[in-house]
Amino acid sequence: MKTLRMAVEFYAGSLRLVSKGNRYYWAWISLLLALIFSGVLAYADQVSEGLTVTAMRDQVSWGLYIGNFTFLVGVAAAAVVLVIPAYIYNWKPIREIVIYGELLAVSAIIMCLLFVLVDIGRPDRFWHLLPPAGHLNFPSSLLAWDVLVLNVYFVINFVVVTHIVYRAFHGKEYNKKIVVPLVLLSIPMAVGIHTVTAFLFNGLAARPYWNASILAPQFLASAFCSGPAILLLVVQLLRKFTQFEIRDEAIWKIAELMAYAMFLNLFLHGAEVFKEFYSDTEHLLYTRYWFLGLGEERTLVPFAWTAVGLNLLAFGLLVVPATRRNWITLNIGCLATYFGVYIEKGMGLIIPGLTPDALGEIYRYLFTATEFRVSAGVFSIGFLVFTLMLKVAVPITLGEFQHQPREVLPG
Repeated sequence: MKTLRMAVEFYAGSLRLVSKGNRYYWAWISLLLALIFSGVLAYADQVSEGLTVTAMRDQVSWGLYIGNFTFLVGVAAAAVVLVIPAYIYNWKPIREIVIYGELLAVSAIIMCLLFVLVDIGRPDRFWHLLPPAGHLNFPSSLLAWDVLVLNVYFVINFVVVTHIVYRAFHGKEYNKKIVVPLVLLSIPMAVGIHTVTAFLFNGLAARPYWNASILAPQFLASAFCSGPAILLLVVQLLRKFTQFEIRDEAIWKIAELMAYAMFLNLFLHGAEVFKEFYSDTEHLLYTRYWFLGLGEERTLVPFAWTAVGLNLLAFGLLVVPATRRNWITLNIGCLATYFGVYIEKGMGLIIPGLTPDALGEIYRYLFTATEFRVSAGVFSIGFLVFTLMLKVAVPITLGEFQHQPREVLPG
């Protein structure tokens, strides 16, 4: 009975926290809810009319949805960048914010699963993936492996953050026998979710652009710089608008790790580009379409070089200690990292891999308003979940929201 009462107190208090805030908080929540409503209406139209309302066709059957999914898998996996120094090397400055990295991972996985859902042409048949009613076709299907690792990684992070926050609410330390094994398990699982996602592309033998053995490590390298970039911006906002404190050296250390990851990302990209151009086989068509265009078809070329420029800028700003420790150049580097990786892992991975198609036809894909609204709605759901979790987690970690034991009257 006592446990139930304490749980009710926790959830009731959490509801009170998320229902209170200043005008900036409510303006942000209102914007997210408006975008979610717009996305729901667009998705309802897509379900009613079919995927014909999108720009995806037989030639380019994956588009903005799967591009966002691939990017967000990397954001979710990036929590391991904080977990390793915090729990393996017990570095306290980063341990103070590792829980926020895990909250970001939970939000990112929710968005990943939603992007898979909206990409399904017949969502009413989704139950076929759910055992025992459906047939997941495990272990022969790579999609089944992806479903498995994403959901297991989600459960691990959700259990860890819930346990830590709930125990902190009651003024207790987390149970190391529960948290430490799960955190250690989350490290290979973080690598696994992006590796399996890379294998989904690798396994399509008819798509030479994706048949690169370095695709999985390339995915991981880009993930380990894009996810922390978001977190560094969030941490600075928390320092500005709350009593939350974190040492500068923790932020600078994360930025330094991002610089190393960006170097690996650029190196692996360069190695793959060299292989394609130096060998100069028919498979060069796809890389050429991305970087140089084919004939008059140069739609993606500006995006390709924008991504390269942003990634180089980010690496230059983050690898130099002076610019890494300057808040203006640090934030510019974080934004350049985010958008550079977003372009390269979205448009730069999906569209060139499908263009030209198997018959040599070049279909010019450009997402429609429906795809944009649905995507904005999914991102807004993720941001809303992350915001509400932060609204509860931050006061608990600061000791502002805790269980108040009842006083026992004498006699």
